Amino acid sequence: MGERLYLRLDDDPLHGPEAGVPAGTLKSFEVAAPLRMHVSHILLCRETIPEGHEVLERVLPDGAVRLVFNLGAAPAAGEGAGEPVEAIGASAAPALVRLRGRIEGLCVTLRPGAAAALLGIPAGEIGGTAVHLDALWRGEGAELLARIAEARDDAARVALLGAALQRRLRASEASPQLPAVMHAAQRIAASGGLLALREAAALLGIGERRLQQLFHEHVGLSPRAWRRLARLHACLRALRSQEAPAWAEVAVEGGFYDQSHLVNEFRALCGLTPTEFLGRRVSVSSKTAG
Repeated sequence: MGERLYLRLDDDPLHGPEAGVPAGTLKSFEVAAPLRMHVSHILLCRETIPEGHEVLERVLPDGAVRLVFNLGAAPAAGEGAGEPVEAIGASAAPALVRLRGRIEGLCVTLRPGAAAALLGIPAGEIGGTAVHLDALWRGEGAELLARIAEARDDAARVALLGAALQRRLRASEASPQLPAVMHAAQRIAASGGLLALREAAALLGIGERRLQQLFHEHVGLSPRAWRRLARLHACLRALRSQEAPAWAEVAVEGGFYDQSHLVNEFRALCGLTPTEFLGRRVSVSSKTAG
């Protein structure tokens, strides 16, 4: 059984150049205008794992909440079986996903802060877990999956999915805090995790305690966890242009206390040391075009 990396940062069209995902496995679809505030991207995955084989995929965390509609075999995290249609909560830990058989499914990645509106519950209630979507949508998840499976082609499937998400947004009660939470999450991410949480709270005119509450409800992670991921992602982007990094310099420039702090964060958030990560990555040249 082989293990491969999966990494996608915000500015990667499909997946990062480090990923071992075969070319042509993923296909991206345009997000309809009414959904763009809430949905960052919609991807279709198609891959067939040879009979009798299994691929273990190490998915590095991006802090996003996802909705997944499996038309083929459902990938499974850990020892449990995957669900045909599920909501995957935000996480700051790597996931080891087992792939078997014919993999085919649509994945909707939500923007930070947008989950509560589409899930109907605070995003933090499913943080770090995956739940059958019917548990949140009162049976409508499986019904939607059946309709998607019967659609004539990929474009029709995405159109059905988009229309269903728009209906849920129209039926949800708009949160007055949503724009502020999204702004804070974006500012922390744009700073590469260097923006202090007290400064992020000050941007919204609130205290850090209230910031914690809003992130739990809308993002599904604590502000501290979101900031750690932002710092890691900035480091991963920087490593793409470096063949032989000077780790002490990488640590200082990335806002880590020292090289040991950098190594510890890699282990916690990736399950790999920085050196192991470099050894696993496929290439430093992007293969995301198309």
